[in-house]
Amino acid sequence: MYAIVEIAGQQFKVVKDQRVFVNRLQTEEGKQIAFDNVLLLADGDNVTVGAPAIDGAQVGAKVLKHLKGDKVIVFKKKRRKGYRVKNGHRQSLSEIVIESIVASGAKKADKVEKATPAKKLETENKTALPKAELTQDLTSLTVAELKEMAKAKGIEGISGMKKADLIAALS
Repeated sequence: MYAIVEIAGQQFKVVKDQRVFVNRLQTEEGKQIAFDNVLLLADGDNVTVGAPAIDGAQVGAKVLKHLKGDKVIVFKKKRRKGYRVKNGHRQSLSEIVIESIVASGAKKADKVEKATPAKKLETENKTALPKAELTQDLTSLTVAELKEMAKAKGIEGISGMKKADLIAALS
């Protein structure tokens, strides 16, 4: 049985008891970790492909140690210009061992709710009227009332605006 799982932004084909070097994980050495983003499971002739991930599938692993990879030398040169730059890099890695591959019945890890952007919140707080009805309601107001509404919403530069421009800015 093998699985294709996404770990730290990369996809790996893993088998039980396999050691894998992945980009550095924010987990302490010796701790258990579970990966829910399983893209494919194969057990003999039975192959399950997710769209994009398989619900209930999970790969369990244990972090063995954190280490640095081999040194990579980056050397840049432009001939006859006297330009030479030498840089080195060592990637931070985590060594994990795959302990289990569960095809179904695994519980999803609780996802942290992402903060909603301010623009999205503004659109949710608008009245539920369609745009055509909203503009019809705004046309019945005077220019002074429209300017007060724009100031309350925090729209700047409204002193020289015409009524049509104010309606467009408010809707």
